[in-house]
Amino acid sequence: MKRNQGAEEKHIPLAERMRPKGFDRFYGQEHLLGKGKILSELIESGRLVSIIFWGPPGSGKTTLGMMLARHFDLNCVFFSAVLSGIKEIKEVMAQAEQQKKLFGKPIIIFIDEIHRFNKAQQSAFLPYVERGDIILFGSTTENPSFEVIAPLLSRTKVLVLKPLDEQALRKIIQDALEDEENGLGKLRLKISEEALKLLLDQSNGDARRVLNALEIAASLTRGPEITTREVEEALQKRILLYDKSGEEHFNLISALHKSLRNSDVDASLYWLARMLYAGEDPLYIARRLVRFASEDIGLADPQALAMALRAKEAYDFLGSPEGELALAEAVVYLASAPKSNRIYVAFNRAMKDVEESPFEPVPLHIRNAVTPLMKEIGYGEGYQYAHDHPLSTTDMETFPERLKGRRYYQPGNLGFEKEIKKRIEWWEALKEKIRRQQQEKDESKKT
Repeated sequence: MKRNQGAEEKHIPLAERMRPKGFDRFYGQEHLLGKGKILSELIESGRLVSIIFWGPPGSGKTTLGMMLARHFDLNCVFFSAVLSGIKEIKEVMAQAEQQKKLFGKPIIIFIDEIHRFNKAQQSAFLPYVERGDIILFGSTTENPSFEVIAPLLSRTKVLVLKPLDEQALRKIIQDALEDEENGLGKLRLKISEEALKLLLDQSNGDARRVLNALEIAASLTRGPEITTREVEEALQKRILLYDKSGEEHFNLISALHKSLRNSDVDASLYWLARMLYAGEDPLYIARRLVRFASEDIGLADPQALAMALRAKEAYDFLGSPEGELALAEAVVYLASAPKSNRIYVAFNRAMKDVEESPFEPVPLHIRNAVTPLMKEIGYGEGYQYAHDHPLSTTDMETFPERLKGRRYYQPGNLGFEKEIKKRIEWWEALKEKIRRQQQEKDESKKT
């Protein structure tokens, strides 16, 4: 017979029932709550400030806010940025202002997912925070630097929460198994070390995920011990922390790009797998690989760009999952290829000249004289056709007058760029030889 909890608590998730009331039962985030750390100092000083809690799901953002409100004996009003609008905000702000006048104490406004409020909604809190009518708590999984308006950010303290480590999660699980009032203690269950390890490995440092899975596993358990079978059933397929429009998206593509640049083949494969497993668009990854081939490999290995483009074409043709192997093949090739950003640097130098200097007229001798008038006014006059020269080049100047002598591209000494460097030096030597020959001819004519 499957285990059941009391009817009075079966509709309240275990994660909510086990939310700690005091700091002694809050595990993890020692960098905030340890001796001499910021939250400990705020508690000891008796002075509370507006705070934005930034961290991954299940790291304790809401719990910390609730415990602080309880410790300072302040009323706490919760807002959901998903459900609340400007009208509700103004109504509560008016109440907060009135309460401050009557009782001399601010109230805490806790905004869950504050990054989902637009600029106008966030701005509505500013005057009340400045006057001290409210203490603002906000929780967010996104980087506040990008998601919270600067005036509000400057009036709050941002606290960064980390994913919970294994030690903290073990304590949370043990408390839940032993607590008879709010947890699973009445069931007298134990959990095998293998099942516990599986639960921890699949948690992503998320206490809520751990407790939700533990509760389901407990309901599936028929014996005295939770085993890996129940945990696997409870977890189903792990959903990695990922938001294709959020910061983690950019963190992961950055990790892939930097691993490729650092020629770390295995790390590059790992980050590729992470992104694909989490549901990233494989064609987005393919586009980034093409960009990487041009930006970070360039002419050190001209085949890198071709390899990246072929991987994109193969994925287009095959789709998932077969086409993902082509991306993995490209990742290994790009990571192991010689690296050079000389093309990237050279192009940026040329673009800077274009942006910062006046548009230079194209020299007349390299313009096409497509009409008699153009020919009459000098278009194409003095043009030297390279193939008419025995060395297939000339000493003709093709830069605008003001940019003569510019050097943008400076090839490196890795991979195929060594050959490119030799070729450039060879052409320059030929041109110099032609110049000297022309100078000798000119001098002999004078004499």
